[in-house]
Amino acid sequence: MVNRLNRIIEYIENHLTEDLSADAISSITGGSAFHFNKVFLYLSGYSLIEYIKNRRLSEANKDLLDGKSVTDVAFTYGYQSVDGFARAFRGWSGILPSEVKKTGFSKTIPKLSFIIQVKGGTSMECRIKQMPAFNLVGVSKRVPMQFEGVNQEIVKLAQSITEEQRSEMHSLQDMEPFAVVNASFDADANFMKEEGELTHLIGVLTTQSEVSSHLDRIQVEAMTWAVFPSDGPFPATLQDTMARVYSEWLPASDYEVIDAPSFSFTKMDEKREGYAYSEVWTPVRKNDGV
Repeated sequence: MVNRLNRIIEYIENHLTEDLSADAISSITGGSAFHFNKVFLYLSGYSLIEYIKNRRLSEANKDLLDGKSVTDVAFTYGYQSVDGFARAFRGWSGILPSEVKKTGFSKTIPKLSFIIQVKGGTSMECRIKQMPAFNLVGVSKRVPMQFEGVNQEIVKLAQSITEEQRSEMHSLQDMEPFAVVNASFDADANFMKEEGELTHLIGVLTTQSEVSSHLDRIQVEAMTWAVFPSDGPFPATLQDTMARVYSEWLPASDYEVIDAPSFSFTKMDEKREGYAYSEVWTPVRKNDGV
């Protein structure tokens, strides 16, 4: 995966002045656009589109310092008008492109290079599980992105569950992991910056499709799941595991994540306050690329 990411970075560098789409780039090495964008975001902190924009503006800055005209630079890097380029450059740099040469302004966004580093020798347990098709049944709502701490909107969602809903969920539950799960899907594209929202569902896995109007139902196809157990302070350990799935396990594995709901469940430790056993279930498929 790391080799594929670096090949794509090289492709971007060699085609900065051409039309670059996420699907076209990720197809170069045969992986899915969804998987590539997820891993790229976690490893770099940029969305693919944001990275390309930053690299183009960084190179445009160099061209302006070399004395090239604003008009030539604008059209070289794919802008449809000088005004559009000026707005983008000012938003990125704080000054107009026409001011670069006389002020000597220089801002550089270097080319990315991906490597895998093993830190602290911390192991990451994982098991691969095949699951038949099922339904996620429960209550759901759009909630704001939040990677650390307790998401109060999810707390409110949990508190809104009625006894009638809870009873129906437990009566429908008939599949592993036989626990109330927290599922997330349909995240906005800028999730890495904790901007925007995703859909969060609190519910159960079931093979049954007859559900009352009091509950939401999400159909999930038969697929492969990578399951990551963890045990430690809650929610920090769970959130750290979720991050490591994308930043450590996926880049080093021969699997790629697919566009389907991921979910987790937590069982609080009765003997240790604030501690819990959790599992993160991530939908994946075998990646035949190299």
